[in-house]
Amino acid sequence: RRKSICFCVTLNCFFLYYLDFLLLCCCFFSLCSLSEVTCPLMSLCLFRHGDRSPVQAYPTDSYQESSWPQGFGQLSQEGMRQHFELGQYLRSRYRAFLNESYDRHEIMVRSTDYDRTLMSAEANLAGLYPPQGGQVFRPGLKWQPIPVHTVPLSEEKLLSFPMHDCPRYKQLMNETTHTEEINHLLVWFQDFLHFINNKTGLKNISVENVWVVYDTLFCESRHNMTPPAWVTPDTIKNLSLLKDFSFQAMFGVYKQQEKSRLQGGLLLGAIVKNLSRMAIPDPKQRLKVVMLSAHDTTLSALQTSMNIYNNKQPPYASCQMIELRRDDNGSSWVSMFYRNDSSKDPYPLQLPGCSQLDCPLEEFIRLTKASIPEDRDRECELTSSDSDKEIIIGLALSACVLLFLIILLLTIFCWKREPQSSHGYQHVVNVEAAAHS
Repeated sequence: RRKSICFCVTLNCFFLYYLDFLLLCCCFFSLCSLSEVTCPLMSLCLFRHGDRSPVQAYPTDSYQESSWPQGFGQLSQEGMRQHFELGQYLRSRYRAFLNESYDRHEIMVRSTDYDRTLMSAEANLAGLYPPQGGQVFRPGLKWQPIPVHTVPLSEEKLLSFPMHDCPRYKQLMNETTHTEEINHLLVWFQDFLHFINNKTGLKNISVENVWVVYDTLFCESRHNMTPPAWVTPDTIKNLSLLKDFSFQAMFGVYKQQEKSRLQGGLLLGAIVKNLSRMAIPDPKQRLKVVMLSAHDTTLSALQTSMNIYNNKQPPYASCQMIELRRDDNGSSWVSMFYRNDSSKDPYPLQLPGCSQLDCPLEEFIRLTKASIPEDRDRECELTSSDSDKEIIIGLALSACVLLFLIILLLTIFCWKREPQSSHGYQHVVNVEAAAHS
């Protein structure tokens, strides 16, 4: 019986050992599999700022700037929480290749010069790099300062779109307003836009700028502010539809690739340049993550330039990840993921024209080349034919105005020279009397 008990104990120990071994193997292979997905050579993370107050109020709005604790366009506490959570997610995603404690050589953070984007980056970094050990400079404070770089808005040429310093882009946007798609929407929503004009007190509301009304109402709704009676579910639905279309029109709808070369292609060019440089083995190269804190239009401009835009306004704290990795043969690959829902895993994105989800770097460069400007300043110039056309139209309009003024002056001159009787109709009576005499 003792032998039987010993045998059973031994057998149980064997099964437990075997089970532990299987679990260890599963963990190992899961970690390896996870490592293949989350261990790139380099990752670029472009994200939109978090929840904010509206950038403006419409004239009849009950909630003006004084209704918001920090005024218009400022990051809310909810926005801070969103980016802290995104930072924690990035820590989890890149834990196998990014140092657990902050190392200035491994990460570079760049932001546009807006309070909301700078603060979003800082909140994100607080979640990504909670201080540990010697990095704790005050007991109980789970935060450490990490640099976020920016440039003045007047010098921003990389992250703030659309950039309005381009005459050709302005011309393209003017032509976009006359496209069949825009004209169809104008006819379909003419009464609705007139309704919005009347209710908001705004003037010249159009398909292209109606998003500002939606944005204000959306921000107020998220912060539990009571909407006016005219804001019904159908009103919000129509505003949302027009808002999404206005984002499409900014960088697409009409001559999308040329618009991309003048807008999002600038950022795409900088990304491709960095990917190409990072793909070359260099033991001195320690940079692993480039973090860009920007706006919804930045994301849509970049995604449109790669033809991967889903035609929806990027939500708060949405993040576009572009990852570079190298296989055992030394070949470099580019993977793209879009995180626009914190409750779900990021969506893998495939570059159109690429043969597979993980795109060979050479193929990625070739397929994106058409959207990257070689000389944006030159491409932004109006062509001679465009300039001549504008000059001719301008001269024609000037000639019409001048002709009208000349005719008006001649009419006034002739009218003043015509003899006028001070007796009004008496002269006519005299003529009739003379005729009967």
